[in-house]
Amino acid sequence: MAFQKNVLTLHTMNLKAKLKSKIFHTVGGVADAMGRECYVVGGYVRDIIIGRDSKDIDFVTVGSGIDLARKVAEAMGPNTALAVYRNYGTAQVHKGHTELEFVGARRESYNRDSRNPIVEDGTLDDDLARRDFTINAMAISVNEANFGEVIDRYDGLGDIERRIIRTPLDPDVTFSDDPLRMLRCIRFATQLDFDIDPVTFAALRRNAPRIEIISAERIKDELFKIMAAPKPSIGWTYLLESGLLAIILPELARMKGVEVVKGRAHKDNFYHTMAVLDSVAEASDNIYLRWAALFHDIGKPVTKHFDDERGWTFHNHNFVGAKMVKTIFRRMKFPLGAELNYVAKLVELHMRPIALVEDEVTDSAVRRLANYAEEDLADLMLLARADITSKDEARKARYLANFDLVEQKFRDTDAKDRERNRKNPVDGTEIMALFGLPQCPLVGYFAKNLKQAIKDCEIEDNRRAAFEYLLKLAKDAGIEPLYDPLERE
Repeated sequence: MAFQKNVLTLHTMNLKAKLKSKIFHTVGGVADAMGRECYVVGGYVRDIIIGRDSKDIDFVTVGSGIDLARKVAEAMGPNTALAVYRNYGTAQVHKGHTELEFVGARRESYNRDSRNPIVEDGTLDDDLARRDFTINAMAISVNEANFGEVIDRYDGLGDIERRIIRTPLDPDVTFSDDPLRMLRCIRFATQLDFDIDPVTFAALRRNAPRIEIISAERIKDELFKIMAAPKPSIGWTYLLESGLLAIILPELARMKGVEVVKGRAHKDNFYHTMAVLDSVAEASDNIYLRWAALFHDIGKPVTKHFDDERGWTFHNHNFVGAKMVKTIFRRMKFPLGAELNYVAKLVELHMRPIALVEDEVTDSAVRRLANYAEEDLADLMLLARADITSKDEARKARYLANFDLVEQKFRDTDAKDRERNRKNPVDGTEIMALFGLPQCPLVGYFAKNLKQAIKDCEIEDNRRAAFEYLLKLAKDAGIEPLYDPLERE
């Protein structure tokens, strides 16, 4: 595009109130004393224009950013920390909740096989030209002579008004030089609910294979930011349409599409998943519950089958999907501890609440599901509700009403269980006396199984039923009682 200069005053942009912190004047005063140009740049400029909160403030100076940072740290007084990263030519200044980063203006060039640039000193124009998107390629002067002037070489202000993500220079060069910028492009579009400029998106599609030189850890970071957005389906749909998803998460890309056999079609599982994901995201900020929503049907392409009688089936897709989640988490360098177990469990169990509402809702069935889900029961029910995406409003309303009944049943049985859990009808002392046992693990085995049988409604909650159950357990274990407890009841 044609090179253009757009300089606006603080009065015009009404940014004065947003730059009211004295830190900007402090930095500007230090820069003036050193005879330096200094600018606030990048994301902080974008965010104060958009009206988003932004914590970190980046400054660019023409000259050494480290030298300027040292002087700023001195000017900010006691309890100010300075961290210097000489290899990168950057420095950070910390005081309280304030974090400032300083770098010298630079220009960059790239080798094709690496996203690590060759860096040289440059001008402000060089520095703005190297940035990823026009909305991130603006600067505000903090020097006293022109404090508050907005430097906008690539019409970033116009793109914010148009709600467009666009690269300042040739997008093919931008994405080929640093393929991570393709994910950043989609991430910003998702976070800000902006459109991606058609020319930029076409280049993104052409360069999608370049993402293979990016590490799984860097990809993971961007995917988590996409997932944390208010409507994450925007990002996942862009990933699909760009061709990036087929490279990064082919298991998810394979869910796209509808197959028709003998006039019978299944739903498009990708777009169904997007609806489920957005529904969960609207209800919860739990990032791993969102991942469970994304992966809940991941096993369907693997288990898809058609027969003349039942049509399309996806038998055991929940169990297959849970195993696939573990493979994906390892490959993508996601956390492999409690987070993985949580997502895999919800994927495996996500069909259980639906099956429960389709059958008679018994106390024992409710307890079994509660025992499987444990502390994640509420999240499982939220996922199950979101999974009802039928266009048949009457059917959808019926399912959701049944979920209300199931959740009431959970509350009712929980109240009963709290009462029952106060004490077993037969305690450990009586079990030891009945079988002539000392205090040992076998006594605990009997007591624990008795308690669980009562909780699952396998037996009545009374002493006679409890003794009958204990005698059966003892017989299976080859242990004879010392007396017949039923004669005493």
